[in-house]
Amino acid sequence: MKYLTASLRQPRLSMRSRLTLLYGGLFLIAGGTLIAILYIIFTSNFPGGHLAEGIFPPASSRLPPPGPPRTQAEVRDLVQKLNQHRSEIISSLLWESLLAMAVVAVAAVGFGWLMAGRALRAIRHITDTARRVAGSNLHERISLVGPRDELKELADTFDAMLERLDASFDGQRHFAANASHELRTPLATNRTLLEVAVAQHRVPPELRPVIDSVLAASARSELILEGLFTLARCENQAIERLPVDLSDVAAGAVEETAGEAAAAGVTVDATPYPAPATGDPVLLERLALNLVRNGIQHNHPGGRVTVTTRRAATPGMVELEVSNSGPPIPPEQVDMLFEPFRRLDGNRTSHPDGAGLGLSIVRSIVQTHGGQLTAAARDGGGLIVQIRLAATSAEVSR
Repeated sequence: MKYLTASLRQPRLSMRSRLTLLYGGLFLIAGGTLIAILYIIFTSNFPGGHLAEGIFPPASSRLPPPGPPRTQAEVRDLVQKLNQHRSEIISSLLWESLLAMAVVAVAAVGFGWLMAGRALRAIRHITDTARRVAGSNLHERISLVGPRDELKELADTFDAMLERLDASFDGQRHFAANASHELRTPLATNRTLLEVAVAQHRVPPELRPVIDSVLAASARSELILEGLFTLARCENQAIERLPVDLSDVAAGAVEETAGEAAAAGVTVDATPYPAPATGDPVLLERLALNLVRNGIQHNHPGGRVTVTTRRAATPGMVELEVSNSGPPIPPEQVDMLFEPFRRLDGNRTSHPDGAGLGLSIVRSIVQTHGGQLTAAARDGGGLIVQIRLAATSAEVSR
């Protein structure tokens, strides 16, 4: 019931259609008022002028000689003819005026449609720019050219807001990148010192479990820093676009994770049909690697991971799909998996399977490339992730 009420309240016409109807309605009201005023004035002053010709003789003509007085019946007949002639003229004037107003109203509606489109052109430009900015990066500006009116002020305000947002995101991105870079050195130094101490047998046996725990924590911290560095690199940042075949990227990811898959008892199948796209080769390789590695880590012994590349059903798009078996995933929690440090069990702390940034990096890379990401729970358990990217110009022309 609430959905029905909400749908009834929503406008079903576009802004251009509503403005056109408003222009046409105002014209009809003004035209109808004008016809009503003319009708009142005409009926109040008729007969008179050339319209009465044929009933009263012209003033310049010679009056007929006086004759016998008219009878009562002749006077009534003359008055009846006058009233009938007056009614016919008024009726003809009214209908012809309404017909003329209808013809002009159609022309006014068409003119209103054109003027509404011209008036809304700037708003459409603002909307298209906002949609592109939301889907790719914050570096683009509207830069509306025109007189200093309300639309120009709206566009300039939106540009100023984008400028502040861009500066804010740049600051966060640089901070994350610098922090990740600065923390790498002490972590690598600590890990190297501990590994050297263990290799030279200078660690007492009772401290070996502690050293192993510290080394594992250092390795996971390095994974997190690497993930943060990758996120900082690809979020809202212009990338270098080069020809990349997703089939080669997928094959490389499968080959690189072959050892992990064998250790986990998971079978990885690849169906790499040609899927030429454009993008950053390093980021796209990281995308495919994260998806395959996620399918292996969140699986069970004897499970499967299927990697497929192909032309998408949508014209001008290519697709990378990674499907894996595993534990059942509630459909309402699928989107949560692509948030940083979020897992299916809700654990945000240390986890042996990774840093919790793999799918977040995948989503960020897809957004940076202007692609589409869809994920769904797989029947029987597991996850299906589909990535769609724009095909190369040569592929689109086929």
